[in-house]
Amino acid sequence: MEAITVYWTTGCSSCVRVKEFLTGKGVPFESVNVATNPAAMKYLASLGIRSIPVVVRDQEYTFAQSLDDVARFVGIDHAATYLAPEVLMERWTKIMEIARDAISRIPDNVLDKLPQPPRARTVRDVAYHIFQVPDAYLQVVIDGLEDWTVVANIDAPPTIDLAGILAYADDKRKRVAQWWDTLEDRSCKQPLKMFYGVHSMHSFLERSVWHSAQHTRQILWWCKENGIPLEQQLTEEILQGLPVPKGLWE
Repeated sequence: MEAITVYWTTGCSSCVRVKEFLTGKGVPFESVNVATNPAAMKYLASLGIRSIPVVVRDQEYTFAQSLDDVARFVGIDHAATYLAPEVLMERWTKIMEIARDAISRIPDNVLDKLPQPPRARTVRDVAYHIFQVPDAYLQVVIDGLEDWTVVANIDAPPTIDLAGILAYADDKRKRVAQWWDTLEDRSCKQPLKMFYGVHSMHSFLERSVWHSAQHTRQILWWCKENGIPLEQQLTEEILQGLPVPKGLWE
């Protein structure tokens, strides 16, 4: 097998997952954290790559948003299985509720803290990002947005306060519920064209659910580390069947 390189950054959910996936499959790779290697993103840009994680072999690459795509790229077997759409929606509703409750307990004056350097994503960014995920999801499935990173991967507005984050969270929770309530075909087999290829709505729904869950895990961890009491936790029952990585940050 030709040498491959995984480009990733600290705190990125898909980055953690693809590295764990390749390690579990016994696939050797070079690991490059773009947060500590500024030249790496310049190299990726020269290949036409604007987002991570990405798996690169010579001048060829595949985005690591889908493990099926990664498996084909490196030449190994993998067949993804998904929880039923209605189960995923039930889990997502609960995950967003838990995230919202935790965020509501964070003092405004600590939103600029960095939970996990070297990545420069603040507590504000992580809290906001949890609800950028459903925002991006809706723009893909309703509006046909292909590159959802332009929604999900931008930093939170630097002046947004706790009340603003909670208002954003409440709006996205409401809009996701409305989308599901009015969805006629709940098989979610519809194909979606995205920057990393065409994948089913079902696979993108699952990806969005576990993506929210992973960043909720990070916020819950940070609250615990900083003595912020919480009333709700992500239980094993809530996470069961979701492909959430074992690692939290890297």
